[in-house]
Amino acid sequence: MNDTFAASTVKTSLDTKTLIRHTGPPLGLVATIFVLLFIAGLYPVTAFGGSPVFPGPGESIDVISAFFRARPSAVLLCAALQFGAAIPLGVFTAAAVSRLRFLGVRAAGTDIALFGGFATAINMMAASSVLWTMSYPGVAQEPALLQGLYRLQFALGGPGFSVPLGLLIAGVSITAGFTKLLPRWIVILGIVLALIGELSWLEILFPKALLLIPLTRFPGFIWMIAAGFSLPKTIERAKAEQK
Repeated sequence: MNDTFAASTVKTSLDTKTLIRHTGPPLGLVATIFVLLFIAGLYPVTAFGGSPVFPGPGESIDVISAFFRARPSAVLLCAALQFGAAIPLGVFTAAAVSRLRFLGVRAAGTDIALFGGFATAINMMAASSVLWTMSYPGVAQEPALLQGLYRLQFALGGPGFSVPLGLLIAGVSITAGFTKLLPRWIVILGIVLALIGELSWLEILFPKALLLIPLTRFPGFIWMIAAGFSLPKTIERAKAEQK
């Protein structure tokens, strides 16, 4: 009878669960800050901030030069806010990967997400730095220099943003999908956006593929916020205590 009582006691202690919380910044809030800073950076150079508006890659050098000559202050503000937005993006990436690993994900997808998120943030900082350079007096008056800087800025902030962002989204969505850590609609949206993001590199060869970049970027912001608020913060683990 004593043996039966002892076995029962051990079983009870092994069945005890403790709730462990991941230590890290709130993903949903960090994603929201990133999106707000990014959109705020776009405001000064769009029609909402005045005219002329930021020229597209298909515009002539005359149109591009006229914009940067007319609105250097708007360009500088845009560059500053976009540079700042890269910081919460990097924090989101590191925290999201840390949380996936905390939740038990042991797959290459977490490393792919880490690479994609950091590459996106670094490219944002580089593109913003080039944009800042273009706001300086005299640069817009040098057509050849301005065009070279403009193309470099667009490469870093266009496909240089959407392609690695697709890797971040894919790495989180696929691993979280297999482990059922995210709702099905977020996983499916993430996989679709990741495919669009990887195809956006075709814009380098085919300018008509330009639409793939905003199709990755802006729906990707929705995905980031939704995933950030939905990814579990806690996990249950067995707590074996002998009494």
